[in-house]
Amino acid sequence: MANARGIKKIRKGDTVEVIQGKETGKRGKVLRVLSEDERVVVERLNFIKRHVKPSQKNPQGGVIEREAGMHISNVKLVCPGCDAAVRVGRRIEKGEKVRYCKKCNVQVDKG
Repeated sequence: MANARGIKKIRKGDTVEVIQGKETGKRGKVLRVLSEDERVVVERLNFIKRHVKPSQKNPQGGVIEREAGMHISNVKLVCPGCDAAVRVGRRIEKGEKVRYCKKCNVQVDKG
């Protein structure tokens, strides 16, 4: 079962920076969060090649490239305030949970 603590800190639509692996230092937008596997799919990063048979959807078949998932521990959220890869905290403000940057204390968003 997935560790819920790390999953809630990164969401679909967030800008993240890769901190480990072959794509280290690159930034991209999160397309999907696979919470069961503790993985994220980041736009234009971690490409893999898939050999596909011809089908109605893809009549030509052949080799296609697409983004693969990477472990959520290998990415950090990019803070909109300080424009750096930072750790994210959660706190309650005015009765609702908000995420905030632990470096500059700027609120990232609600939830």
